[in-house]
Amino acid sequence: MIDKLSDFVAELKVWREQDRTLPVWWRDDDATAPSPALDRLLGLSARFGAPLHLAVIPEPATEALAATLHDTRNVFVLPHGWQHRNNAPPDQKKAEFGAHRPLPDMLDEIAAGWRRTRDMFGLKALPVFTPPWNRIDPQIVGRLPECGIQAVSTFGPRKVSSGDGVPQVNTHVDPIAWHGGGGLLDPKKLDLQLSRDLRDRRTGQADNSEPYGLLTHHLVQDEATWAFTALVLEMLAQSGASIWTSPLAGAPR
Repeated sequence: MIDKLSDFVAELKVWREQDRTLPVWWRDDDATAPSPALDRLLGLSARFGAPLHLAVIPEPATEALAATLHDTRNVFVLPHGWQHRNNAPPDQKKAEFGAHRPLPDMLDEIAAGWRRTRDMFGLKALPVFTPPWNRIDPQIVGRLPECGIQAVSTFGPRKVSSGDGVPQVNTHVDPIAWHGGGGLLDPKKLDLQLSRDLRDRRTGQADNSEPYGLLTHHLVQDEATWAFTALVLEMLAQSGASIWTSPLAGAPR
């Protein structure tokens, strides 16, 4: 059981004492349908007043999911690829929208995904493209506005604010041990990462105008990962230094 993140708490205290503000946002990937895990996720969002940005896979998304989210507060939907299908060769890292297929075909899928997302979820839909596996070929990024997309979100600190004209607002901490069989990463390492990331922002070594993003995956989380997620949300809510925001609000132009 995770009961403390002492380095993270200490760094948040410094932010509060120095009257600094940390913009934060929360993205959860791979939703297609209602589930007990989704109910639990929505419960955490309501409990801590944390806006949830749900990355929904457009093609298999169900009307039941749209109905479930219809009356929720502070829940937004982002298009997450098209089918979440790996199109990369076996010897390359997984990607649905890498440099493996004709560009017009991929743009058509992205545009169809955004139309379906907008039509199903209405005002909850935000035109922020979240490519599966957080990988997208750079030539696609520059063409996203043609598909109705205003920004893109992957993983890791952005290297430039808006180098190709399309704003990028990423996520930065993912607690799942993807390369270690699943489950929660070492909490001590997560604690160090959280505190280091915030310290870099506080000291000007990282861009604090990009909202700091928590990335979760409700469909595969174990109990330890759920506990970590709840603890981080609670600490941010109580920090006096963080403010919840939207990826579009943090998308420079």
